[in-house]
Amino acid sequence: MGILITIIARVFSLVMPSYVSKSIQTAEDAFANIITGSEAKEQLFEYILIILGAALLSALFTFLMRQTIINVSRYIEFDLKNEVFDHYQRLNLAFYKKNRIGDLMNRISEDVNQVRMYVGPAIMYGMNTLTMFVCIIPLMFIKAPSLAAYTLIPLPILSVLIYQISKIIHKRSTKVQEFLSTLSTFTQESFSGVAVIKAYTLEPKINRELNDLAIEGKDTSMDLAKVNAWFFPLMILLIGISNIFVIYIGGKQYIDGEIASIGIIAEFILYVNMLTWPVAIVGWLTSIIQRAEASQKRINEFLKEEPSIKNEIAQSTPITGNIEFKDVTFTYDDTNITALKNISFNIKAGETVAFLGKTGSGKSSILDLVARLYDVTSGEVLVDGTPVQKLNLDSLRGSIGAVPQDAFLFSDTIENNIRFGDENASFEEIKAVAKKAVVHENIEGFAKKYDTILGERGITLSGGQKQRVSIARALMKNPRVYLFDDCLSAVDTETEEEILNNLKQVSENKTTLIVSHRVSSAKNADKIIVLENGEIIQEGTHEQLNNIEGYYKELYLNQLSEKE
Repeated sequence: MGILITIIARVFSLVMPSYVSKSIQTAEDAFANIITGSEAKEQLFEYILIILGAALLSALFTFLMRQTIINVSRYIEFDLKNEVFDHYQRLNLAFYKKNRIGDLMNRISEDVNQVRMYVGPAIMYGMNTLTMFVCIIPLMFIKAPSLAAYTLIPLPILSVLIYQISKIIHKRSTKVQEFLSTLSTFTQESFSGVAVIKAYTLEPKINRELNDLAIEGKDTSMDLAKVNAWFFPLMILLIGISNIFVIYIGGKQYIDGEIASIGIIAEFILYVNMLTWPVAIVGWLTSIIQRAEASQKRINEFLKEEPSIKNEIAQSTPITGNIEFKDVTFTYDDTNITALKNISFNIKAGETVAFLGKTGSGKSSILDLVARLYDVTSGEVLVDGTPVQKLNLDSLRGSIGAVPQDAFLFSDTIENNIRFGDENASFEEIKAVAKKAVVHENIEGFAKKYDTILGERGITLSGGQKQRVSIARALMKNPRVYLFDDCLSAVDTETEEEILNNLKQVSENKTTLIVSHRVSSAKNADKIIVLENGEIIQEGTHEQLNNIEGYYKELYLNQLSEKE
């Protein structure tokens, strides 16, 4: 519809030159006494009304043209951003380990905007330019073929120049887009790590690095700008030459009687000047198209990235909480580190199992495999006797309440961060889980209490407070399976004991997996599994493991002496 309206708008705009020519012809006829003065006045008045009417209609359709094409481009931008973001959410964790956040952000913002510029302004002005050329050039040849030929001599030269320069623009546009991703990544990491930067007085170093980036960005953008800068002067020069041809050649032809009226010269000057903007904008359109091509290519790189973990089971599957590992071996693709080596164990629904071991022994990897954040390299992870690959992924993860070691909170109120576990939770329910996580009194101590807005990643809170809010969020979900990944490491022993007692009540009849470095967090579990280098070296209850020599007893005695 927008393209049709564009054509109609431009057709109405072409009425003016023709009737200007007729008006001059009428004035010539009146001067030569071919028609009377009153007849000339009537004709001129009629032509003026036609010119005004055509101008108003052209303006109306130009307005409608923008309302259709530009509005549609905004809808396309909306859809594309949603499509990219939805795809981001479907990609697995390995993808985010390989790609930088700044680059991901740039592709969904700057790159999508470049594509919008193509499907909006570029198409609108491109169609406008094409319509003008298709309509004006045949008219010029109909009115005065030889004059039209001289007038249009610069246009083929222009086409060759555009073709050559557009190739350079494409390469340099790609470099600009890639630089913007680098800049977004650098600034995002600098803002996120501002505490570390200040602690190590790295401000001068960061400023130097940003200055180097800024210089690189300036040079990259200037390289593109220098090429773009050639377009408008060249267009104006070539259009100026066309005008000179119209006046000189047209004037000679009029004197020689080859064209009937001087109005033809005026009409041609108007045509040439009507072509000025469409021709001049070709350079800008070329730049937009090249940028959009580079941006869409970068977007497609991610859209074509297939998630390795797919939800292939459409039907929802209820989860009870039985978990079994059968000869599981797991190697991280990005680092090639084998985190788990042929391990097997069984957890019955409602049991609490603790995993202990040194850093890097594979404890957290077990929790990631249960939630199917990764798939095993070999062996099987079964939930309720079914391999996790054959369970509905949403059902599986929806039945799990996970508290990661690095507690992540959103830049929102504390209340909404806890409500993240259950969007329909009442304020009283939120307070109840906050009390169980032993964070209610801390929250009440803030000026705005539960309405306190947290900084990025929850920076407003201390490490222990962030962990406890994360625990409250998991409790709010009321899942079938709890995954606690060393989530009490930043909490003092007294608070830890209180939280563990509350968790014992809450997690009754619910499968609970606890990863910890502290025996105090594990001793009340139904079963304790000790890992070393991805292998199970001990398994049993607190009493059983404490009665035999090994890692667990040694750890228990060390932590007991530290406590004393």
